[in-house]
Amino acid sequence: MTTDGATVPLGVDSRRLVAYLAVHPRPQERTSLAADLWPGVPTDAAVRLLADAATAVDVPELFADEDETGPLALAADVEVDLADALGLVRALPDIPTNHDPDISLLSADILPGWTAPWIAVERERFRQLRLHALEERSLRLTSAARYAEAVAIAKSAVQTAPSRESARRVLIEAYLGQGDIAAAVAEFDDYQELLRSSVGGPASTGLEALFPPSPVWPVLRARRTMPRSAVQLPGLRSVRGATPSTRRLVAGGSVPGPSQR
Repeated sequence: MTTDGATVPLGVDSRRLVAYLAVHPRPQERTSLAADLWPGVPTDAAVRLLADAATAVDVPELFADEDETGPLALAADVEVDLADALGLVRALPDIPTNHDPDISLLSADILPGWTAPWIAVERERFRQLRLHALEERSLRLTSAARYAEAVAIAKSAVQTAPSRESARRVLIEAYLGQGDIAAAVAEFDDYQELLRSSVGGPASTGLEALFPPSPVWPVLRARRTMPRSAVQLPGLRSVRGATPSTRRLVAGGSVPGPSQR
């Protein structure tokens, strides 16, 4: 937290209180707020902890109401990056595709590493909103033939949620629009491999229908097809990061490294 450009140190309880109010902008009744912040603690004790945490925040006019018994909320002029990010999510559909808004606020989860139930719910809610916004923006950019920008935004969505089919779909569509069939095939195969490793077998996703009938498509897929029964020996680097002379053992023999194909 900063005020007038200076970082304000907060104790653990005060930091949790301010974070909760930043994530929940509506005034919070003290008893329920204390129960969320100190689950399992008796109500009276939790309310006292809440009062102590609020008093320890040495920032004038941070709270909307200084009443020590009334609901707690941050003052209206306190800037919260999550609120800015949600505003961007709402505004993004109306921003023309020839404009390049700063979407960095949509690149990260809120309070990563925090494990309290109250933040887990809000983190997932924001995650779904920002992923949908990124996917929609990528699709619009692809339609406007701004393929490089569409690919970059779709990649950020895939990096956030690798198993999300809709994110993979918009990235593949951006690659295909760009004419980069090899990259589209690679993305498709990477997703299929992820599904194999997570669910134990190939899954029908409908992504294959994105590829137009072409003799190039099966050829590219055949070039990428690798035996899936590979055995990585202890101490060897992974295949993707292997040196040119690396060989890996598979059922039935060894497979040459990248430079030997």
